[in-house]
Formats: sequence, C-alpha cells, structure tokens
Amino acid sequence: MPMRPVCRNMSTHHRMKACPARLQQRGLMDRGEPLRILVRGGSIAAGHGAARGYMDIVRERFAGRPLEIVNRSRCGENSFHGIRSFHEDIKPYRPHILLIHFGVDDAFFPVYRSEFKENIVHMVRRAREGFSPRICLLTSHPFENPHDMDAVEIYYRALREAAFDLECMLIPVHLLWAGFIHETGTEHRELVLDDVRLPNERGHEIFADAVMHRIERIIRHSGLSPADPALQAAVRQGPLFPRY
Repeated sequence: MPMRPVCRNMSTHHRMKACPARLQQRGLMDRGEPLRILVRGGSIAAGHGAARGYMDIVRERFAGRPLEIVNRSRCGENSFHGIRSFHEDIKPYRPHILLIHFGVDDAFFPVYRSEFKENIVHMVRRAREGFSPRICLLTSHPFENPHDMDAVEIYYRALREAAFDLECMLIPVHLLWAGFIHETGTEHRELVLDDVRLPNERGHEIFADAVMHRIERIIRHSGLSPADPALQAAVRQGPLFPRY
C-alpha cells in the first residue's frame, strides 16, 4: 500500500491542519473537477520555433481526460521573469500540479547561478504558501557543443539541488534525451532546430513523454484520482515509454 505524503516532524493533528489544500485535492477528479496543470518557463516551455511544443503534445494526448493544461511560458524569459510575474501567471490559476521550467534562457542571457537557484526556491516557496501544488522542476536537453553543455549543466545541477533541498520532483529531461539517443541511434541534430538551443517537434516529444509520465505517476500515487486506464494508455503512446 503506497505511503501518503506527510509534512515531516509534525503530529497527525498538526499535519492535517498544515496541509489542508493537499487533503482537499484528494478525490478532486471524483467530484467532476478538472485537474489543473500549469507550466511556467521560458523559450523551450513556450515551444518557440517548433510546430508543436511539448505542452501542446501533452494536451493532445490527454484530450478527453478531466485535465486542464495551462501554459504561461514566454520566449526569452528567465527565472527573474518567473518571479516578477508570479501573481499574474501562477497564483490566479492555483494549479494542482506546477511545472517550473527555466534554465536555458538563464544560461545564455546570463543570470548568475546563485540568483537562478534563489529564484527557483522563491517560486516553489511562494506556490506552497499559497496553494500547495505538487511541484516538478524540469531540466532541458543536452547540447553537443561542450561549451554550451558546460554552461547549461551548471543550471541543471542547481535544479537538482533545489529539487533535493525542497523535496520537489525533478524531471531530468537531459538524461532521458541522452538515453533515447543512445538506445535508438537517433542523431542529436534530428531533435533540434537550426538554433541548437531549441528542440524541434521531435525533440519536444521527448519532453512531452517525460512530463506525461510524471503527471500520471503523481495522479496515481497522490490520491488525486483513481486509477485511470485511459490516462495510462495515453502515456504509453510516446517513444520514451520503455524507459519507465
């Protein structure tokens, strides 16, 4: 029997008082209410340059399910934009699952690593204080150019640290992407635009797979919804499924 998430170092009475939003989310979809999933990020999360971004693909694959997909990402925005627009782009929607996807824009339109991590931590804490969503931090794809990879790896490492420190879920897209290339023999250039800092539609499918698997696992293990075979079937459509 899966263990329920709890607030640590608290009595049962205090846990129930401290986590009302999480308790209220249980059975959410049983009551006919949609599960709201919001992504806030920069150019990649916005799907810039691609025919379809990964959240477009997620929305299509989950069509007909009681899920509301909201994308409040914009091209060229970094984690400072995420902080400044929190009350416009995140708080009014009160998502049940929040995906935070910054890093590449921070790396190339430089935000210091320490500032980046502080911004991510600040967004997570603001969200938890306001509406207690399940929170996922996403990395992005790897880069063939070693200098570019060195630049973004600093920010991916900051995301790993923030996820560990704050007990968030990490979606390590760069590792899944590398594994996909290794196992399928796909060339990296087949998955990115001419501007190699951005994935093309095929690359976005890898992001979509990673996100969908995490969403399905959150729903299945959190009590937000009963087991949904159709939801699980939608997840299995993608090329990454055998890796999970």
